[in-house]
Amino acid sequence: VKANDSDMGPNGEVTYSLHQASPVVQRLLSIDRNTGTIFVKGLVDREDISMLKFYVQAKDNGPQSKSSKALVTITVKDQNDNAPSIRIRGIGLVTHEDGVANISEDMPVGTAVALVEVSDRDEGENAVVTCVVAGDVPFQLRSASETGSDRKRKYFLQTTMLLDYERIKDYRIEIVAVDSGNPALSSTNSLKVQVTDMNDNSPVFSPSLYEVEFAEENQPGDKVLDVVATDADSGTNAELTYSITGGSIPEGLFEINPNTGEVRVMSQLDREQVDHYQFLVAAADKGVPSLRGTATVVVKVLDRNDNDPKFMLNGYSFSVQENMPPLSPVGMVTVTDYDEGDNAHVQLSVEPDNGKFMIQNGTFTILSTISFDREKESTYSFRLKAVDGGDPPRSSYVGITINVLDENDNAPYVTKPSNSSYKFLDPRTSPETHVERVEAEDMDIGLNSELDFSIVGGNPHGLFRISSEGEITLAKEFTPKHIGLHRLVVKVKDKGTPPRHTTALVHIYVNETIGNVSHVEGLVGHSLYTPLEMDIAGDPDYSRDGQSNIVFAVLGGFCGVVLIIAVAMIIRHVVLKENKSGYQAGKKETKDLYAPKPGPKSNKNKKAKKSKAPKPANPSEEDEGGSLQKGLKFNLMNDSVTDSPRIHLPLNYPPGSPDLGRHYRSNSPLPSIQLQPQSPSASKKHQAVQDLPATNTFVGTGDNNSTGSDQYSDYSYKANSSKYSTKQVGDNFESMAGYHSTEYQSPG
Repeated sequence: VKANDSDMGPNGEVTYSLHQASPVVQRLLSIDRNTGTIFVKGLVDREDISMLKFYVQAKDNGPQSKSSKALVTITVKDQNDNAPSIRIRGIGLVTHEDGVANISEDMPVGTAVALVEVSDRDEGENAVVTCVVAGDVPFQLRSASETGSDRKRKYFLQTTMLLDYERIKDYRIEIVAVDSGNPALSSTNSLKVQVTDMNDNSPVFSPSLYEVEFAEENQPGDKVLDVVATDADSGTNAELTYSITGGSIPEGLFEINPNTGEVRVMSQLDREQVDHYQFLVAAADKGVPSLRGTATVVVKVLDRNDNDPKFMLNGYSFSVQENMPPLSPVGMVTVTDYDEGDNAHVQLSVEPDNGKFMIQNGTFTILSTISFDREKESTYSFRLKAVDGGDPPRSSYVGITINVLDENDNAPYVTKPSNSSYKFLDPRTSPETHVERVEAEDMDIGLNSELDFSIVGGNPHGLFRISSEGEITLAKEFTPKHIGLHRLVVKVKDKGTPPRHTTALVHIYVNETIGNVSHVEGLVGHSLYTPLEMDIAGDPDYSRDGQSNIVFAVLGGFCGVVLIIAVAMIIRHVVLKENKSGYQAGKKETKDLYAPKPGPKSNKNKKAKKSKAPKPANPSEEDEGGSLQKGLKFNLMNDSVTDSPRIHLPLNYPPGSPDLGRHYRSNSPLPSIQLQPQSPSASKKHQAVQDLPATNTFVGTGDNNSTGSDQYSDYSYKANSSKYSTKQVGDNFESMAGYHSTEYQSPG
């Protein structure tokens, strides 16, 4: 190859190299770096590689060298260096063994003895091959295909005349193949053809199928049957030899006399292992080659009752759900008897038969005649007896275990604490302190007995929490309003499907001391009859701060009432002076003394409507009083409590009466008060001011939780009305009132 570079000096000097050449090219070729001449450096064989393709790279020697590539293709020309190849194979009915073809003398003319394949690795004229049979033999080659290529052709080697074994017993056939090269190359191969004597009659059995019945547990060597075959040939071709061939029988189990055809069994047969045997017997003549005939022998083994019934398992264990109805299937067993007929007919029975289980023969299903209760009996054990119908019968036993699975049919029950017990707790107890532990059990097992604990009621302030194991701890610090009895409603639920649960009551009495045990037990007793929907969580009436200020609240209220009366008297005096008429007790007034005065523009309208009743109090205020009175159906008066003055105002006023409650709420810092019907001022209009007792000592009860007049409608009992039933509040109030006055009264 030649490359030109127009540059001068090193920039124009060109070097050549094989560019990315394959390993074959690198092995066979090389190139001169300076001249670009390509040389052969290895032996080139066209039969291996007929063409080489590669790139030559020309590269200058400049500082920034430039290169160019050219594709080079080298075609290898053939040379007649391979002689033809001859391969001889067997074909058709002619067998080939160790390079010898055996052909019977009765074969017709043109019988193919072998298939000859001729090929040449060269090409062109060098591969054109001529193939012939050398010598004077009764065989010739015939082309096997008209479309074969010159390089590879197939021929049949066939007979040209009838063969005679008595004249010539064998032939040596030589095949010569010559190619068309210059000089020509040739090769030879030979085949020995052996002519065999004609033995055209095979031995024949009559009948061709032998069937015989033979009992098991025989003695070795007992005769089974005789087989007989005949041959139409004569001489040695008719002499027969018997043998057992084919079939899937153990070697040596059956033997046949080679001369007589008598068949004997050499081992004891067992029908349960093999119930029949099938094999071939052959009769071969003594001709060359030998011909033989075959027959099929079937030996059917008869049964004897030599096997006990057999259960598939050595023991059965079944699991069933409790509470299943009677006659429900419990399990199924499998029993077999390797015998047959009546010897294999098996009947099952329960032993001992206590009437709890029965067996359904035919399906071998175990049925229960009872309904299971795992908590009473969790396991049943008995035996099944299997008896076959043989003579004499044979039997066997198997153990059965019935495990009753648990069903979540038992709710948990609480063992600790008792619903009627209580736990004393000091108000100064710090959070995270252990309070109580709820312990419960479940008669079920597994997940059905795993329990979860939760507080579902009686914990509105979130003071307590319970762990999943039932441990109750204090979650928050106590405040004065938490003093008193707490009833926690604890739900104990199992993890069954569906789950079952029970409810436990945990009473916690929060106080510094227990001064009156009977009183606390009374509170707990009332709690047991209080609906669970109502929370019992501390003192519904008092707080520690309220009790410390009760005396001051009463005194302040008393002074406020005196001040209001004085103001009312002054207003009355001014009004009477303006009207120039004196006040008469019991006389119906034309306007409400305590109603807001109308503006100047509406004064005429007021006079026109002076016969109408004054506007009632705010409906929301009346509703609050009404709902409070409705929720508390008991008298808040307690004669035994004398620690503070008590004032009762009616919650519902007659039409036209002065709204003292509203007046006090809007103008007085006194605690909320309620007038009772026994007050001399509650029966007549306006006399609530005029006929007050001279000493201003009202009979009633003050709200120790009130710190201002706006709390009148938010009375503490109303705030807790949803926590207690009416009965409980009525029953407990008197004892709790006395209890508060003794246990929680501040030193002041």
